[in-house]
Amino acid sequence: AAASTGEHSIITDRRKMIRIDKNRVLRNILKCIFKYVDISKYKNQNPNKRDRDKFSYEEILSLWQKRDDPNCQIVLMLIYNGCRVSEFLNLKKENVHLDEQYFDVINSKTSNGVRKVPIADIVLPFYEQWMSSSNCEYLIHDIRGCHFTYSNFYGRYYGPSMEELGISRTPHCTRHTCASLLAEARVDDTVIKKIVGHHNAMSLTESVYTHLDTETLLDGINAIHPIIEKRCSQLIENIS
Repeated sequence: AAASTGEHSIITDRRKMIRIDKNRVLRNILKCIFKYVDISKYKNQNPNKRDRDKFSYEEILSLWQKRDDPNCQIVLMLIYNGCRVSEFLNLKKENVHLDEQYFDVINSKTSNGVRKVPIADIVLPFYEQWMSSSNCEYLIHDIRGCHFTYSNFYGRYYGPSMEELGISRTPHCTRHTCASLLAEARVDDTVIKKIVGHHNAMSLTESVYTHLDTETLLDGINAIHPIIEKRCSQLIENIS
């Protein structure tokens, strides 16, 4: 019995030593990591924060000053519709209704993303131009009249145009800008959610039972341009 107790004690001690050794190894590894990487400078950084930044009024003004540039038109259209970039790049002309001033998003990452999106009065001429600019079945296309992929749009068109204007925003910032402008214009929360297709912010009642007509949505999206004009006193003439 004594021998058995001694053996048990030895085994227990060995297990403790193994645990201690493992902890020591882990501490040594972490020391090596922290020696070369100062993580303190990253602690307050959110890798998605840049995507949630909105365009400033000065930047929107710069876009309007270049409104004859097709690439700037696309960015303005995105700011004034709140779409996900992928939704807009995949929008087919057959789903654009100019007379009623809206288009249908029929494919989206969420069920609430499938929706009618109003076309603001101020950017309606851009939609009219793009509808007749080529035989491409998609509203937005490259200079060859071919359907945009996101990488092609961002790398060859959006990126260079924004760099030329000194604007450091991702395409997704247009969506956040639209939502922020709608809120600043005091547009009803349900209308905002319906326009931008926010799935996680919409209650069951709003999602299932609230059906807003196109005129209500159009009134909502049209409310953002007066905000831009008010906030940016140097907004050039003849865009309103």
